[in-house]
Amino acid sequence: MPLTTTGELVARAAASRSAIAAFNIITLEHVEAVIAGAETAGSPVVLQVSENAVRFRYGRLLPLARAAVAAAERATVPVALHLDHVQSDALLRQAPAAGFSSVMYDAARLPYQENLAATRAAADWAHAQGLWIEAELGEVGGKDGAPPLDPHAPGARTDPAGARAFVTEAGVDALAVAIGSSHAMTTRTAVLDHALLARLSGAVGVPLVLHGSSGVPDGELTAAVGGGITKVNVGTALNIAMTCAIRDFLAAHPEAVDSRRYLAVGRAAMAEAVTRIIKVLS
Repeated sequence: MPLTTTGELVARAAASRSAIAAFNIITLEHVEAVIAGAETAGSPVVLQVSENAVRFRYGRLLPLARAAVAAAERATVPVALHLDHVQSDALLRQAPAAGFSSVMYDAARLPYQENLAATRAAADWAHAQGLWIEAELGEVGGKDGAPPLDPHAPGARTDPAGARAFVTEAGVDALAVAIGSSHAMTTRTAVLDHALLARLSGAVGVPLVLHGSSGVPDGELTAAVGGGITKVNVGTALNIAMTCAIRDFLAAHPEAVDSRRYLAVGRAAMAEAVTRIIKVLS
């Protein structure tokens, strides 16, 4: 079916008090696994390409984006394409022509006023192109190999009053909030601040997004969706599933050299992870 839009999927999830799952893709196997897992679950899904993934692909957005669009158009469930954690304005401006309906503009590393100014400019441009835009306030640690922030460190949590003002002034369509998760976690031990989430949900008039969800246990995810999270980003969980499955296969079959054999195993493991996560969020 034709590509849908992230904004439409998020609005639909908000109306049903559920959350849309958004999975970061790096390879064609990721693309195929996410769509297969979503089809098994019978659920729409968002494919996300991060700036880091673009950097890995020699700085070229189109090869992976075009593969994702082609796969999405053959899916039996609605699929949207989202450009994730964009810091480069040059990359941001490639989004519409590459098939993306939305972008997460990441200026959270900057001091508040600089974050606000950069995000406002990005939102104005994005809206003029018909793009739905997400931003981040507070800092979800663990990105680019950095250690998770201490829970009490300045900026480690999103302030509700600040979030309300930021959303109003920046004009964004969704806000990623820092409530205790961390990027790139390989253990599911994160404990979310649900009291803070309740305050954020009451203060902020746009959908809330949870980053770093791979390290969040199922019960915490379910509670977060009940507390107002409408979009849940997942990346590392797929890489863990793929890597572990391939490692086990090669240990059992040391003679294997045909990459299709072990990539198929990794792809299937990722698809299973996608189905499981979507069911947790439904």
